[in-house]
Amino acid sequence: MYKFIIRPLLFGFDPEKVHHFTFSFLKKIFKIPFVATSISSFYGIKNKKLETEVFGIKFPNRVGLAAGFDKDAKLYNELSHFGFGFIEIGTLTPKPQEGNPKKRLFRLKQDKAIINRMGFNNEGVEQAVNRLKKNKNIIIGGNIGKNKITTNENAVHDYLYCFEKLYDVVDYFVVNVSSPNTPNLRELQEKEPLTKLLNKLQIENIKKQRPKPILLKIAPDLTNTQLLDIIEIVNDTKIAGVIATNTTLSRTDLQSKNKVEQGGLSGKPLTQRSTEVIRFLVENSNKSFPIIGVGGIHSPQDALEKLQAGASLVQLYTGFIYEGPKLIKEINKAILKKS
Repeated sequence: MYKFIIRPLLFGFDPEKVHHFTFSFLKKIFKIPFVATSISSFYGIKNKKLETEVFGIKFPNRVGLAAGFDKDAKLYNELSHFGFGFIEIGTLTPKPQEGNPKKRLFRLKQDKAIINRMGFNNEGVEQAVNRLKKNKNIIIGGNIGKNKITTNENAVHDYLYCFEKLYDVVDYFVVNVSSPNTPNLRELQEKEPLTKLLNKLQIENIKKQRPKPILLKIAPDLTNTQLLDIIEIVNDTKIAGVIATNTTLSRTDLQSKNKVEQGGLSGKPLTQRSTEVIRFLVENSNKSFPIIGVGGIHSPQDALEKLQAGASLVQLYTGFIYEGPKLIKEINKAILKKS
């Protein structure tokens, strides 16, 4: 029903307006008695064989929602009923910011892809913290970034601020230095500034009574030499792992007219490259840290390929939009078949 009725209706309107409409609609319908339990029973699969422990956290299943969909932690509870094993919120910044000028979100229907240049639009970390205080048992990842007006030299302060604010309400952290939509942000992926940033976060982390996993989200556009640097940085700073990958600046072999738009590309065109990055990291690190695989997962086979390449968990975003919530159930069923 989603692909043949709901998606064509939604895809007839501006994607950012549809996103806000969907959030509002889901908030309302989940207030109706028995809706949450009905959706959970239809989409959710509870099975001990799906459970897995990664960086000290026990996940009910391996399929999560990637950052960017529920930036401000407004819908994490409702979204969890569609069968996700964990939800990643953000990217959050210390201060609220509008993001880049609209129009900034574009569908590439022929390519099953999306281009976004949102620019870390969010209501600020403190608003999200207030909402997350109501969380009961959903595993939440906190994806953190810097404000646009913050220079790279002062970026560490923004990340530390978000870390401290979110510490009590998230299960793991993700350091986002790989979005292409904040000016000069990707410069923080270079070896020296990235090592400094992660070390500062780890210093604060180990002061805590119960340190929490810190992961690094990387771009798919890194060279093999840069990926080797990432492996060295992860091992040197002793962070918990990597999320591979963020959106790409590549526009290779696209068919849709919107391919000319600036921003980060996500969706089906990223499937192969993100899996290649996972495999490279696994093979060259001797499996020394866990990886969350994300990028172009539109089918159970796409997810299985990332798991077979060495990912411990996977995340959906664009595939969730194009294929609908049934995809989560299909992936979990495929994982069960392989187990």
